Amino acid sequence: MNIPAVPRIDEHTTLVRAGVGEVWQALLETLEDSFGRARTARYARLVGAADRAVSGPRPLAEGSAFPGFRVAAARPGRELVLIGRHHFSTYALIFRLDTTGDGRVRLRAESRARFPGHGGAVYRLLVIGTGAHATGVRHVLATVRRRALKGRGERRDQPPPARGQDAT
Repeated sequence: MNIPAVPRIDEHTTLVRAGVGEVWQALLETLEDSFGRARTARYARLVGAADRAVSGPRPLAEGSAFPGFRVAAARPGRELVLIGRHHFSTYALIFRLDTTGDGRVRLRAESRARFPGHGGAVYRLLVIGTGAHATGVRHVLATVRRRALKGRGERRDQPPPARGQDAT
């Protein structure tokens, strides 16, 4: 997949007062927990996802898969690129980690997707238009933040990300 050619949907960001290694580990664990469930596999089968089961190397690395996604690139502590496709969409979810210089890590989740045909247009309306996608991505980021902080013995770093989508 030529990811830059796939239209950008949105980007969400959170700041975590933890080391990049802790945030990376929390990201991998959160994705495995979030997408490795039976209901996710059922949904992946329903929409005809290319990847419908957990497979490949663990911890997540290039070639790993779970329902709905395949790891296209994994640069530990820097970037994790997930791609997928099903009957209604071709998509990418790109996580980037940047240190801020003040003991925090900025975790960004960029979504890209193409929705071909009438079925794709309806699917886009249901997933993107309702805000369900943005809510899900923000939930993943918040879970990563909580996990990374829990590993440091802290409960909370900052308020949850704003409800608005960052459009950069």
